Amino acid sequence: MNSAESVTDFYKRQPGFANLDLPLNNTGIGHFNVFSRESCTVVSPYNRRDFYKTSLIIGRGKLYYADKWIQIDRPAMLFANPVVPYAWEPESTTQSGWYCVFTEEFIQHSERIESLKDSPLFKIGSNPIYFPNTEQLDEISTIFKKMLSEMNSDYAHKDDVLRSYLHLLIHETMKSSPAQEFGAYTNASTRVSSLFLELLERQFPVNTLDTGLQLKSPGDYAHALSVHINHLNRSVKETTGKTTSAHIASRIAQEARALLLHTNWNIADIAYKLGFEYPSYFTNFFKKHTGMSPNQLRMTTV
Repeated sequence: MNSAESVTDFYKRQPGFANLDLPLNNTGIGHFNVFSRESCTVVSPYNRRDFYKTSLIIGRGKLYYADKWIQIDRPAMLFANPVVPYAWEPESTTQSGWYCVFTEEFIQHSERIESLKDSPLFKIGSNPIYFPNTEQLDEISTIFKKMLSEMNSDYAHKDDVLRSYLHLLIHETMKSSPAQEFGAYTNASTRVSSLFLELLERQFPVNTLDTGLQLKSPGDYAHALSVHINHLNRSVKETTGKTTSAHIASRIAQEARALLLHTNWNIADIAYKLGFEYPSYFTNFFKKHTGMSPNQLRMTTV
């Protein structure tokens, strides 16, 4: 799988957008923009993005998401986040609706961040597709139109207004019906395994004491990828010959070694940032996987 598509890369592949002056910090903190979907008659390649995208899709097509796909044959709302890759294949020449793209930095500035984290946009493992009814469709369309109008305004606090509209858009969508009938890929095991390995690698490196592992167990990864844990374990074992737990443990041990050798963090801090409840658990884990204790490793490099 290719590396994550950036906002800049996204604009470059959009018809007519390549020469737009769209700075990544156009909201002061982070990036936000909203557009109509008339240009979405082109294929959106299967890939992960490093930004969020919320779309009102009006037009027929297929959406590929994680290891699933779904036929879009009626108005639908899509919440795409940076965790799981997706692709869009239009099946009709007439495409309409709206979409907005924004970065983590834009939304982190919101005072409502805690409630937004529980929404389909943020909540890992949630259903990304909703089907609004006619009344909800009108309301959602109105919100997007207001977003577009606000983007073109000179109001000094329009960024706060846009965050409020986004918050309202999410909650209005949550009133509608989530998609239920996803299809599975014929090569689902390979795809699930690939998604898992990419997601595992995305947890690293742990660069600062302010960050730590968000996903720690096979169950966490299964939830993030919206697959049953048995399906994840079976797919990873079948494709790689190693268990899910073994991959996670190996990568944590590798990161632990790097932190012990290349930082002056104390061992307790390293343990906590790598997801261990107690430093003694980390010491036992590290000795099991490397044959020496964290202190012994540091002593050998002095």
